[in-house]
Amino acid sequence: MNRRQFLARSASLAAAFLPEAADTIRLTLNPGELLGVIPEDFIGLGYEISSVARTGLLSAANRQYVDLVRGLGKKGVIRIGGNTSDYSKFSADAAAVSAPKATVINLQNLRELGTFLDATGWDLIWGLNLGCGSEDEAVQEAQAVAAAVNGRLLAFEIGNEPDLFGNHATHRPTGYVYQDFLRDYRRYKGAVRRALPKAQFAGPDVAGATGWVQQFAGDEGSDLKLLTHHYYRECAGPTSTLDKLLHTDPKLAPKLEQLKAASTAAHLPYRICETNSFCGGGKPGVSDTFGAALWVLDFMFKLAMAGAGGVNIETGVNQLDFISHYSPIRDDEHGGYSAAPEYFGMLAFAQASKGRLISAAYDAASLNLTAYAVENSPRQFTVTLINKEATQAAAVSIASPRSISQAHASLLTAPSLESKEGVRLSPYQGVNIKNRECQVHLPAASAAVVTLKY
Repeated sequence: MNRRQFLARSASLAAAFLPEAADTIRLTLNPGELLGVIPEDFIGLGYEISSVARTGLLSAANRQYVDLVRGLGKKGVIRIGGNTSDYSKFSADAAAVSAPKATVINLQNLRELGTFLDATGWDLIWGLNLGCGSEDEAVQEAQAVAAAVNGRLLAFEIGNEPDLFGNHATHRPTGYVYQDFLRDYRRYKGAVRRALPKAQFAGPDVAGATGWVQQFAGDEGSDLKLLTHHYYRECAGPTSTLDKLLHTDPKLAPKLEQLKAASTAAHLPYRICETNSFCGGGKPGVSDTFGAALWVLDFMFKLAMAGAGGVNIETGVNQLDFISHYSPIRDDEHGGYSAAPEYFGMLAFAQASKGRLISAAYDAASLNLTAYAVENSPRQFTVTLINKEATQAAAVSIASPRSISQAHASLLTAPSLESKEGVRLSPYQGVNIKNRECQVHLPAASAAVVTLKY
C-alpha cells in the first residue's frame, strides 16, 4: 500500500468513527428585528460576604485573580452578599473573620476591595445585614463601604433572600411577609440615606418570591437603581443531574416573563444577582464539568433575551464554608487561582455578546441545540451556536441578508460533557462561506462563536 492509499484509508476509517451530523439546520438572521441591547456590564460575579474577610483575595495585589476577572470584560459587576451577609458585622479595627454565621469585615478588607474594583474596572453591589444586624450597624458599614470603593458603588441591597426570613423562624418570626419586609427595608434605607444622601439601592433580592419583585417595583420603583432576584435550578441532590442541567427548566421562562413585566412597568433594569447551577455549592461531577460551561453560556443568553440587565454568577467560598463546586474561578485556598469549566462558558459569552440582540430563526428539530445572534455593528454579526448533544454533531447553515466577506469562529470544546479538565475556547476552521451563507460543522458537546463580516 503506497502512502497516498494509506492516508486515504486512514481518513476513511477516522470518518467512520466520527458522529454523523443530523440534517442541516438552517438559521436565518433578521437584523431588522431587534430583540434588545446587552449592557456592557451584563456579566458579573457573586460572592458571599465571607469572601471579603479572606485577606488578599479580592485585592489588586492578587494579580492572578484580577486578570481572570478582567478576562471576562472591561466592565462588570461584583455582588457581595449571600446568606453570610445576614450574619456578618463590620468593625473597623477588628480581626477579619470568614465564617458562615460569624463573619467580621474590617476597614482593611474594604480598602483591599476598593483596589480590586479599581484594578478590574468593575462596579459593586453590596448587601447590608438585615437579618440580625441593626440600623446603626448598617449605617456604619454603608459609610465605610462607600468611602473605600472609590465611586464604584452601584447600589446597596438590604437583606439577602428576605422572602425566606420567616422560614423556620430564620431571622424573623414565622409568617414574615412582604409588607413586613417593606417596613424593615424602608427603615434601613431611611437611616442610610440620612448618612449618605446619594446612596442608591437595589432589591428586593429574593430567593424565589417573584411576586415580591412585582410589589417592590410598584412600591419602591421610583427610588431604586435596579430590581434583583436569585435563581438556581434546584438545590443539589440526587436529582441534580447533568442531563437535567442541559435541558430547559420549565420554571425559568415564566419567572423571567414576570421580571421583565415588572422591570418594564417600573422603567428599571432587573438583574439576576445571585445564581448558578444547583444551590448549596453545586453538585460535584455536574456543576464542575464542561456541561456546566455549555449551560452557563446558554443561560446567560436566555437572560439577555428575556431583557435582564445582567447576571452575577456565584463563585468562591459559600455559606457552608467550602469552595463551591460550581465556581467559575477555582481557588485552591493556597493562593492558586485558575479558570474552571464554567469560566470558559462565561468567556464565550463575553466574546459573543457585544451589541444588539437580533432575531435568528431556526428549527433544531429533536436536537438539543440553541442559537443566538448579536449585531456588533452594521457590518458585523456574531452567531453563537450551542450543541448540548453528547454524541450528535450538527451542521448549521447561517443565511445572511447580505454577502459575507469574512467569517471566523471560536470553538468551545472539551473531551466530554463530564470533563473537568481540557476545556478550550480556541480558533476553529470548520466554517465555510458561500455567498450569503455560512456553513458551520458543530461537533457534539460543543459551542461555536461565529463572527460574520460584510
